[in-house]
Amino acid sequence: MALSTIEESVAVITGGASGIGLATAAALHARGGHVVLADINATGLERAKDELHTRNPQARGAILSVPTDVTNEAQVHALMQQAQETLGRIDLVVTCAGIGTGGPIDTFESSQMRSLMDINFMGTFYCVQAALPTMRKQGSGHFVLLSSVAGKISPAFLSGYCASKWAVRGFSAALRVELYDSGIHITTVYPAWVDTPMVHQESVESRILNVEVLLTADQVAAEILQAVAENRRDLTLAPNHDIAQILPIFQQNQDMAEDMMGATTRRRLEKLFGKES
Repeated sequence: MALSTIEESVAVITGGASGIGLATAAALHARGGHVVLADINATGLERAKDELHTRNPQARGAILSVPTDVTNEAQVHALMQQAQETLGRIDLVVTCAGIGTGGPIDTFESSQMRSLMDINFMGTFYCVQAALPTMRKQGSGHFVLLSSVAGKISPAFLSGYCASKWAVRGFSAALRVELYDSGIHITTVYPAWVDTPMVHQESVESRILNVEVLLTADQVAAEILQAVAENRRDLTLAPNHDIAQILPIFQQNQDMAEDMMGATTRRRLEKLFGKES
């Protein structure tokens, strides 16, 4: 059964100090939910906690902040344990902690690839595994796992980011099969470019990819809450014209889609750097 009401529910949100995580926490708290904010940025967490109180001074839900490195399995388990012990249950886990870096595969460092997989994918895995015992005991719960449209298509110069987000996609699908009829549900979120600190990194790659930010964190948060209420498996948010065009082609004919994206990338490279690029 879908999470029928936000009021009095308990949500654990990683990446809660900023961006989609903070926006989702604010939306939940405004509707009477209890929120547990987790982030590696302890100072940012306290600012986020103050911001939630400022945004919704009349809200009665509790706000708990727990500094957490999602790549540290013990810290993630401690986070979920603290949420359960303090607030009595875990109804919702939203995995917003993530990073985005890119570059040509020729020079992309193994340490960069490892960080992407550790934070974006392993952090998601740790959260699911740590919260599952509580949800199984309750016989209910909902995971919102943040992937990206890069988990459905294959932009050039984002090989590591794509790998981590495709991993979240596959993990989500397998979880839904494994948790079938358990009362525990999964919504996978695939947003295009969102106005968060992650996308405001000026680089050659961003120019080649023609980054156009058309989503705000608050918009994504509102869509997430609606998707949870409707128990939707897939929440794809792609207002960008070029992304919206390529997504169905990828679904129908991946070979064709890859060729189209490759040709577009080549044209942009030539425009920026000339024929020898």
